[in-house]
Amino acid sequence: MAAVDTSPATAVERALNILEAAAQRREGLTNAEISRKLGIPKSSASYILRTLEKRSYLRREAETGRYRLGLKILSLGGDAQANLDIADVALPFMRSLVERIHLTVHLAVLDQGEAVYIEKVEAPGFFKVNTWVGRRMFLHSTSVGKCLLAWLPKHEVETIAKQQGLKKRTPETITSMPKLLADLEHVKQSGYAVDDEENSLGARCLGAPIFDTEGNVTAALGASGTLTQTDEVNMPRIIEALKETARRISRQLQKSGATGAA
Repeated sequence: MAAVDTSPATAVERALNILEAAAQRREGLTNAEISRKLGIPKSSASYILRTLEKRSYLRREAETGRYRLGLKILSLGGDAQANLDIADVALPFMRSLVERIHLTVHLAVLDQGEAVYIEKVEAPGFFKVNTWVGRRMFLHSTSVGKCLLAWLPKHEVETIAKQQGLKKRTPETITSMPKLLADLEHVKQSGYAVDDEENSLGARCLGAPIFDTEGNVTAALGASGTLTQTDEVNMPRIIEALKETARRISRQLQKSGATGAA
């Protein structure tokens, strides 16, 4: 077996780069693609890939030779199998939703005071959302984050806000606790959340909660687009489609018994 021809620090950096690249490509990457994309000699990439596969951080598809994220890497963030169950259940519904509304759709769960994307379906077209599976987002400034917060007890919301802070992402970001609590109450009453340029200027995102068998919010479904795509003419249609899809995912999760991470 060929040895890695670099220092240990460089080998570690390359391994992390490989994992990050695999996380951004749902269909996986071959050895040759990884070598070309990351500028790693093919022999070194092969050594690292075999090691990551052996430790279950990556899994190799025998038919295609493509490497995809394994359960081990996802388990570092919490109850990975439950999150994978949710993503597997939600993915077909997400694809159908994207076909209906032509916006990028995300699935997020709550983890350590942040929203973490566990699935994404990109919309066709020129506008691309700079997100990926595994990306961590603020709760107070995102539609999925607000959905994950809204059904929590008030003291838990306040604890998270104190720990994470209400950082100002744009001039539109909610940065006071009273305003956030009022917004979250509206989310509960209406059944959906809006990020109106609160996390990124020029972008509007809508979110809806997904409930588990016990009636707790286990994940949030979000749709992201430009201000034009989500204007007052299109908004009602998008919100209804989003809420309907979230309800269908909730029913399927409850039927299958899948639950989210604690």
